[in-house]
Amino acid sequence: MTALPALDRTPLIERLARFAKDFPGDRAYTFMDYTTDPDGVATDVTWGELDRRSRSTAAAIRRATEPGRRVALLAPQDPHYVTAFLGAMYARVIGVPLFSPDLPGHGDRLLAVYQDAEPDVVITTGASLPHVRAFLAGDGVRQPAEVIVADEVDPALDWTPEPIDPGDVAYLQYTSGSTRTPAGVIITHGNFATNAEQLWRTFEGIPRVSSGVNWLPVFHDMGLVTTVALPLVYGNPGVIMDPVAFVMRPVRWLELLSAQGHAFTGGPNFAYEYLTAQVTEEEKAKLDLSGVQVFMNGAEPIRESTLTGFYEAFKDCGLRPEAQVCAYGLAEATVYVSASSRFREPTRVAFDHEGLRRGAAEPCDPDAPGAVQLIACGTSYGQHVAIADPGTGVRLADGAVGEIWVHGPNVAAGYWGRPEATRETFEAELADHGDLPRSPWLRTGDLGVLHGGELFVTGRIKDLVIVDGRNHYPQDIEFTVSGAHRAIRPEYACAVAVDTGGTEGLVVVAERNRRVPAALLDREEAARAVRAAVKQRHDLRVHDFVLIEPGGLPRTSSGKIARSACRRAYLDGTLPVAEAALRPE
Repeated sequence: MTALPALDRTPLIERLARFAKDFPGDRAYTFMDYTTDPDGVATDVTWGELDRRSRSTAAAIRRATEPGRRVALLAPQDPHYVTAFLGAMYARVIGVPLFSPDLPGHGDRLLAVYQDAEPDVVITTGASLPHVRAFLAGDGVRQPAEVIVADEVDPALDWTPEPIDPGDVAYLQYTSGSTRTPAGVIITHGNFATNAEQLWRTFEGIPRVSSGVNWLPVFHDMGLVTTVALPLVYGNPGVIMDPVAFVMRPVRWLELLSAQGHAFTGGPNFAYEYLTAQVTEEEKAKLDLSGVQVFMNGAEPIRESTLTGFYEAFKDCGLRPEAQVCAYGLAEATVYVSASSRFREPTRVAFDHEGLRRGAAEPCDPDAPGAVQLIACGTSYGQHVAIADPGTGVRLADGAVGEIWVHGPNVAAGYWGRPEATRETFEAELADHGDLPRSPWLRTGDLGVLHGGELFVTGRIKDLVIVDGRNHYPQDIEFTVSGAHRAIRPEYACAVAVDTGGTEGLVVVAERNRRVPAALLDREEAARAVRAAVKQRHDLRVHDFVLIEPGGLPRTSSGKIARSACRRAYLDGTLPVAEAALRPE
């Protein structure tokens, strides 16, 4: 059987204590605050300070509850969030990383997750306390035993660390809910430690030198692991900014990276398209990206046009093409599963579209009719990845499209309070496993193929549009729709299949482009363009096309299109239609 390399499962919180003892004056984090100064105000926190604050928070937590209970973080992305999360680890409670209740557009998700986790304690900040009190005063909201205000914790409080087993639960990482109600993924201390080391070995950073620069929300898996876990592996400094500060002025991210000599960062595909579109030539003139070793691209489908556009936009700023590292992961594997190398450009392969629909990855000429170019998400470190038939669990040969299965020490312990879903997702057996373990395997729900030793992700099983027995990937249809007519807002289209009575039909929902005034909007023309483009590119008839108002497309808390929610809203008739829905021809 193929053996995995040995990984250190020692809880990362133990390393914090070591760093605080060995180099207490070294910078652990720099927090950038753009609320009072548009150029940002930097606050440095040393390893010694971080450890002291985390221990004080741990002492406050243990005054209110006992080990194994849940502690919810309802706070903004600032220094107190990190110390609260680390304090929860010291206290041996189960952290639930969430967000301040005033984050717009996510109230329903926050309530659902909070009620599912049933926390004993809430940690917030003085600034967010009024919002937390209002949230807790809502109908049916379970009241915590105590609300701890992180920036008011007595610094004189101290905590003597207690032994922590790698199998102890560290926190619950709630899924974004792109295909179902958010579920709490049970992440152990061993999961957290090993996945951070796996990422570190993939990135090949320099201990105590390489800097992580992040704006990703720390209540999401990718943000939490890259922001909090990675620096704790070898005592590396991190720079953190609030996601809103990035959205308001995206060049800030690149400005922070320009100040680093050896830097790592990451974000979803849309973030790189946003930078390409928003950063001006004047702003570029002040950037130096030569020290950025990794611009990780993950969390959503990666597009060739994004990689090419980003490189062309910033190559004169010192950006190296191989720095664009393409990655794949999910909360159920803590986060990281595979990634390309930072020492060479990501692999691109053109496959025949019809072949992919049949389940076979057949390379073809990029200019051939029906060619689909896919970007490889590289290889895995410290875990096994297999492609399996989702119906039978039979291991598939390289070149066959199937479900991506994962086995390794980073695979989570299951779903909180959901034993049936845990068995179905985390305890799969691989038939014809050969040199791989028989079980347990994590079923990711994602489709992919191994080709040339690398992983290519093709889509999600639950999102597949199946019409007349043929599989269609929704992201491909959505890409076609986005460019079909100027009235459609780019990147804001959703393709789903609905029951039309005896068969399934394709429904396309798209947001109206704000740049096209409603008075000048020719909806019929837009509909004809969409139908023609989808027919030509995918040989599919659009059963219904619905143009909705900007901001009306359901999305997850991480910004992904929530296709299941979109389908429900369409069937319920609750989509914010632009003037009137366009009915089937």
